[in-house]
Amino acid sequence: MNGHELAAQFVANARWDALPEAVQRKVRMCFADGLGATLAGTLTRVSRISAGYAVESWGGDQATVLCHEPGRGLYGLRATIAGAAFANGNAANGLDLDDSTRYAYGHAGAQIFPTALAVAEALNRTGAELLTAMVVGYEVAHRVGRCWHASRAVYQACGSWGSVVCAAVAAHLMRLTPEQAGHALGIAEYHAGNLPMMRDIDDPTMVKHGIGWAAMTGVTAAGLAARGYTGIPTLLAFPEYQEWAQDIGENYLIVDGVAWKAAHYACCGWAHAGVEGARRLIQEHHIALDDIARIKVAGGHGTKRLGTRLPTTTEEAQFNQAWPLAAMLIDGEIGPAQMLEERLSDPRIRELAARVEVEESAEMERLCRLFEQGDPAGRFASRVTITLRDGRQVDSGLVDGGLRFPQPGWDEARIEEKFRWAAGFVLDTPRIDKLAEMMWRFEQVASTRALIGALFPYKD
Repeated sequence: MNGHELAAQFVANARWDALPEAVQRKVRMCFADGLGATLAGTLTRVSRISAGYAVESWGGDQATVLCHEPGRGLYGLRATIAGAAFANGNAANGLDLDDSTRYAYGHAGAQIFPTALAVAEALNRTGAELLTAMVVGYEVAHRVGRCWHASRAVYQACGSWGSVVCAAVAAHLMRLTPEQAGHALGIAEYHAGNLPMMRDIDDPTMVKHGIGWAAMTGVTAAGLAARGYTGIPTLLAFPEYQEWAQDIGENYLIVDGVAWKAAHYACCGWAHAGVEGARRLIQEHHIALDDIARIKVAGGHGTKRLGTRLPTTTEEAQFNQAWPLAAMLIDGEIGPAQMLEERLSDPRIRELAARVEVEESAEMERLCRLFEQGDPAGRFASRVTITLRDGRQVDSGLVDGGLRFPQPGWDEARIEEKFRWAAGFVLDTPRIDKLAEMMWRFEQVASTRALIGALFPYKD
C-alpha cells in the first residue's frame, strides 16, 4: 500500500488500547494544553466574532461553541459540528498559546483539539475515542505537513495541511471505513486553503493561520465522504514521499514531535528566544529598565519579519518581537493581560518596546531551519545585547525559547500548571479543579459531553 492508503487504514482502525503507553501519556498532555489554550483564547475579539458568525451561519444543536464576553464571562452557544469546530479553532489559536509540531512547521493542536471536541460531543463519543482521534490527527499532521511543505515553494500556514489533519480526526470519530477515510483526506486536501503565511506575519490580522477554516473543511470533508462523496489521493500517495508515510501506526511521532509553549508566553514562537534572552540578562545583571538605552535581538528570518511595530491589535502584539519582550520585562509574563487590546496603549510597555531593535542572523536562521526539519540540533534561537545608557553592554549568547524536538522538562505537573494559569482567566477555581481531575483520566470518561458539562450544564 502507498502512504495514502496506509494513512487511511490508520485513521479508521486506530484504537486506544493498542496505543503505546508513551503515546497515551503524550496525548493526555496535548489534550490538557489544547483545552487551556482554547479557554484562554475565548477572551479574544477573533473568538467573539467567530462564535457569533458560527451560530448565525451554522446554526444547530450539535456541538458547543465556547464564548466569552466582558461582564458575562464564559458561556456556551450551540451550532453545527462545522460551526463549533470553526469557532473553537479560532479560539484555540486566539492567543498563540498552542503547540508546535515537528516537520509540519506549525500549529497542529489548535486544529486537532477543537475538531475532536466538536465531533465527539455531537456523536456522543467516549473520552478514549476523542483521545485516539487526537493521536490520529498528530500522526497525520507530522507526515502530510511535511509533504505539503516539500511540494510548495511558498511557506504556507498550518491551516493548509491542517484541513487534511482535521478530516482524519473527524473520519476516525465518525467511524468511517478505510476507503471512506481515504476519500475524506483527499476531499480535504483538494479543498485546502492556499495560505501565504508570511503575508500574515508582515500584516497580522485575524486570519489565524487558517486554523478555523481547516477545522471546518476537515469536518465537512469527512461528512461528505460518509455519504459517498469521493476525493483524490493525497500527497501521501506520491512516490517521493513514501519514506515519510510508511511507518504511520508503527512509529508514533507524537511522542517527540510536539513542543509546548511555556505558560506566560502568549506570542509567536519566533519571539520566545529574544524574550528569554532579555529576561535572563535583566535578572542576572540586576539591570533597571530605566537604565536601558536599547535592546538588540539577533534572530532568524522569521524573527526579523516579526519586527518592532507598536501594536494596535492583539494579532499585531502576538506577531511582534518588541512588544512581548517589553511586556515580559515589565510584567513578568506574556498573557491576556499584556496582549489584548485594552493594554496596548500602556505607555511603559510602548516606551520600552520602542527601544528594541531586531536584526537577522545567518546562524540563527540555520538553527531555525534545522528545527523545522526535526533535527534535534535545531531550535528557535536568538542572541540579545542590551546597551545601557552609560555605554556598557551585556550579551546573552545563544538562547532558545524552549521550543525544541524532543522537548525536555515537560511532565503532567508542568502542563497542569500551564492549564491552570490559562483557564484561570475565564474560570473559577472549582471548575478548574474539576477539569484538571478529569483531563488526566479522560480515557475513562464515558461521554465527551461530560467535559462540556464540567463547563456548563449540558442539555441532551
